[in-house]
Amino acid sequence: MSNSLAIAAVTATLRNLLTQGLQLEADLVDTTVTTMLPDRARASSDTANQVNLFLYQVASNAAWRNLDMPTRVKPGETGCAPLALNLYYLLTAYGRDDDQSQPFSHELLGRAMSILHDHPVLGQAEIQAALAGNDLYTQFERVRFTLQPLGVEEIYRLWTGFQTPYRTSVSYEATVVLIDSSVPTNAPLPVLTRGRPAYFDGSVDGGAIIAPAVLPPAISAILPSASAVFGQKLTLQGVRLSGDTVKVSIGSQSLATPVVVDATSEPNGTLSFSIPTGAPAAAGGSSVAPFPSGLYSVGVTVTHAGTSFSSNALPLAIGPTITNGLPASVAASAGPATLTIGCDPPIQLNQRVSLLLGGIEVAADAFSAPANSVAFTLTPLPAGVYHARLRVDGADSALVADPSKTPPTFDATRQLTVT
Repeated sequence: MSNSLAIAAVTATLRNLLTQGLQLEADLVDTTVTTMLPDRARASSDTANQVNLFLYQVASNAAWRNLDMPTRVKPGETGCAPLALNLYYLLTAYGRDDDQSQPFSHELLGRAMSILHDHPVLGQAEIQAALAGNDLYTQFERVRFTLQPLGVEEIYRLWTGFQTPYRTSVSYEATVVLIDSSVPTNAPLPVLTRGRPAYFDGSVDGGAIIAPAVLPPAISAILPSASAVFGQKLTLQGVRLSGDTVKVSIGSQSLATPVVVDATSEPNGTLSFSIPTGAPAAAGGSSVAPFPSGLYSVGVTVTHAGTSFSSNALPLAIGPTITNGLPASVAASAGPATLTIGCDPPIQLNQRVSLLLGGIEVAADAFSAPANSVAFTLTPLPAGVYHARLRVDGADSALVADPSKTPPTFDATRQLTVT
């Protein structure tokens, strides 16, 4: 956050940055950097090199205008959002002796733009030293400069409004400047206990609406972390995962409603569940398409005394199982070859499918209906052995032979040999 000197601090820091950078050039050591109105920036008697910075527009930053300050407002508290601003500067170059001997203004413009290109973010120390009393350097969002291309019509309107002859100039946006609100934050005291409110005399308000005394469950990890397959048993780690009943919900964009399966509480406080293999039941008992491979979300619902509490959701990639087509061998000298890979579950029409050979991705050939196999046209590859994975909507088939072994090894049956 910053105080009302923030705008002036940006201007002063930018002026110092340009002054230091321009004077490093032998031809530009006499350059002065000013922050005046365009119609007053260049007196008729001035003949030295000069760069003028003019703040011609201040606009609201849409991304920050309604956000609470993370370091000031905590969950459950309310406060006035900061004044979030984008600043727009016009940078104008004036050459020595009006460019009579050589185009100094063009050299100035190129050097100034190069400085801002190489130094697009203002440093904390630079801002602090530029203007006494400012605290812009303490805001957690950095101030960045971006070139703003202006069209001929926009340039014409600007300089017409300045009522002064046009000079070669460019525009830059500085974002974001956050000016702290002076309105105090509404920060109520934290809740000490949850349950029925008791009065000092020991009585209890029987008609009060109370918060539940049980905190919701939270899951932190799904093990194993690699791509899962249908029918596999997985483990959920987290807190508050026990209750009268515990269910695991598996959801995806490809499912109309999440699929709910039973979970088993383990002695170490974790949960275990198995990914179902059959088709999920639809409303009314009608049949639906089987689970497709892809990305899913997993959450837990715990019930205590008839009240259900839902946890957060974690992503889970459920990959296909390669049923046939590997291991395989092709000849590099024979030109493009076609490799057909069988998989379970079937590939759906709207899914993205590819075959990963080592670090090489090969897109699947076109198919017109859900299929248990898909073809891949292989361009000539260097001779060698390639470990193969089938990727469907971001989920990969298993490649490790036995994850429990140390060290693990790749499955020798999932290889393509190019001779």
